Amino acid sequence: MKNSRRHLLCSAGLLAAAILLDFSGVARALDYEPKATNAYFAKFNPRKAPAPGPLIFKTGDSLAIIGDSITEQKMYSRILETYLTVCVPELKLTARQFGWSGETAEGFLHRMTNDCLRFQPTVATLCYGMNDHHYRPFDEENAKWYEEKYSAVVAALENSGAQVVVGSAGCIGKVPGWTHSSEFTRDELNVNLCAFRDIDIAIAERLNARYADVFWTMFNASYRAETLYAPTANSPYMVSGKDGVHPGWAGHLVMAYSFLRAMGLDGDLGTLSVDLGAQTATATAGHTVDSFKDNTLTVTSTKYPFCVSGDTNSDNSLRSGTTLVPFFQDLNRFRLVVKNATNANYQIIWGQTTNTYSAAQLAEGINLAADFLNNPFCDAFKHVDEAVAAKQAYETKQIKSGFHSKAAQADMAKIVNETEAERAPLAAAIATALVPVQHSLTILPAP
Repeated sequence: MKNSRRHLLCSAGLLAAAILLDFSGVARALDYEPKATNAYFAKFNPRKAPAPGPLIFKTGDSLAIIGDSITEQKMYSRILETYLTVCVPELKLTARQFGWSGETAEGFLHRMTNDCLRFQPTVATLCYGMNDHHYRPFDEENAKWYEEKYSAVVAALENSGAQVVVGSAGCIGKVPGWTHSSEFTRDELNVNLCAFRDIDIAIAERLNARYADVFWTMFNASYRAETLYAPTANSPYMVSGKDGVHPGWAGHLVMAYSFLRAMGLDGDLGTLSVDLGAQTATATAGHTVDSFKDNTLTVTSTKYPFCVSGDTNSDNSLRSGTTLVPFFQDLNRFRLVVKNATNANYQIIWGQTTNTYSAAQLAEGINLAADFLNNPFCDAFKHVDEAVAAKQAYETKQIKSGFHSKAAQADMAKIVNETEAERAPLAAAIATALVPVQHSLTILPAP
């Protein structure tokens, strides 16, 4: 392999500094991400990622979710679309996913006008780098090629009028079997991906785009999974997926977290406030108090918390993914605040679940979304999520089997019109599934 062993075995941060010098002609001091002082992180010194900016969306925006086979899994893309549909319904956003298995940034550059720009997205997320790094250690020539092609994609989207979120690739959990190579180690491949991540930050800075830190977030999540769940050869927990590259639901939750944070979502999904002394209750936007009587608060909500389920220790579980990143704290806060409570402890009954809290905890506020995973929103949430899944599944068919067919070569406009007519009821089904949810909370002194 060309340039095979001279690439590596220095920190990704030093590589990134060299890349910045090569590409820009100007060397400058860099800040680096904090990391634990142990062997897991020893070879990695990533650049400090930029902080998330303000909300990227305006009402009515259309989102394009773009990437390779990890995007085509339609998992993090589904989380994104479902979250944006139910958690910020006031924005009235729409979305399409454009994942294509095996693709590089250059590959999307060739098809973006035909497949994506015709729909005039106003916001776009990108997730490339995994195939671009060619599952080998770093080499400067390949890094320059990647920087050139990924920059061209970002620039083309921006020139079309879209705001762009540049996502890095995730990390590798093991050297994937399809490489048929034992020459390189997992660390060598991840150091290459970490260097690509630093290139992504530079692209985002230079082109005034947002940046989603998928790599470092997943790398830290993988370490956290090792400490929480002590995976073994017989019982692996692979944030990056069983093949080392394609995550299960836990890893995709981590990816979605990275993108949602980069989009500037603040995670405030509403607050229900009860004054037990005055026997009154209020709610913030998206929630309407129907009544508060006999210690029971009844509310109608048009804004949902994001509902997660599954086993805590499964890498194919959304619930488990929320143990690896601060998803509830940063993105999924639906709060109950109870003031002027006279007893020491209270039971909160919501749906089929009863939890006990101190009066001090209730006065501070509790996060219903985190504490009541099985809650009255779950059924309605499931219907929306299933509608999103059905639409995104069709979008893969529309692009790959429709837009790249012989029939499309003969009459592209006809294929676009026909496939859009098939997609339309699937998109409408999402809006139909998003119904107001009436639910009741009972607040009782604990026995």
